[in-house]
Amino acid sequence: MENKNDLQDIENLLKIMARLRAPDGCPWDRAQDHHSIAPDLLEESAELLEAIETNDDTEMLEELGDLLLQIVFHSQLAKERGAFGFHDVVRVLSEKLIRRHPHVFGNSNAKDIDVIWEQWERIKKEEKSGTDHERKSALDGIPPTLTALMRAQKLFKKANKAKLLDPAEIPSADAMTQEQMTQELFRIAQIAQLNGWDAESLLRNETRRREADYRERESSGKK
Repeated sequence: MENKNDLQDIENLLKIMARLRAPDGCPWDRAQDHHSIAPDLLEESAELLEAIETNDDTEMLEELGDLLLQIVFHSQLAKERGAFGFHDVVRVLSEKLIRRHPHVFGNSNAKDIDVIWEQWERIKKEEKSGTDHERKSALDGIPPTLTALMRAQKLFKKANKAKLLDPAEIPSADAMTQEQMTQELFRIAQIAQLNGWDAESLLRNETRRREADYRERESSGKK
C-alpha cells in the first residue's frame, strides 16, 4: 500500500545497497560485478513468473523485491564505475514511457491497440536510428538468451508482421485449442526425452535456420 514514505523507502533501499558495497560492507556483495550476478536475473524472473502463474500474492511480493534487488545492485555497480545510477534508470524509463505513449501524454489520437503498437515500434525505431543500437532488419532485437520456444515465437511474430512469410507458412489460429497445444508441447518433451534428444537445442537450431531464411527473403524482397 502506498504511503507518504514511499520515496524514503526507495532512498533507504539505495543506502542499504551502497552500505553493502562499502569497504566495510558485506564481503560477498563487494566481490560481485555485473557478470557474476547476471544469472540471478533469470533465476529471479523465473521465480516471479511462478508466483504470478500460481496467483500467489505473498510470493509475488517477495519475488518482485528480489527482482528489484537485481536492478538496484546493477545500478550501484554502474554508479561506482561512474556510468549511471538508479535515479538515471528511473529518469530514462519515465522519459521513454512518456515519449512512446503520445496517445496519452501527447497529441496522438490513436485508440486502436494495433495502431498504438505500430506507433510504439515506429517511435522506438526513430530513437535508435543513427545509434550503435539501430535495428536495420525487422528481425533484429530478439534476445539470444531467450528460451528456444520464446525465441521461436518472437521470430514468427516479427517475420509475420514484416510480411516475410508465405500465407501457406502461417497456421490457422484455431488449428488447436490452448489445452490441445499444452498437451502437445508436453508430449513433444516426452518424445524428446525418450529419444535422448535435446528439445531446446533442436528448436533453437530450427529457429536459427528459419531466421537465416527470413533474412534472405528480407534482403532480396522475396517471400
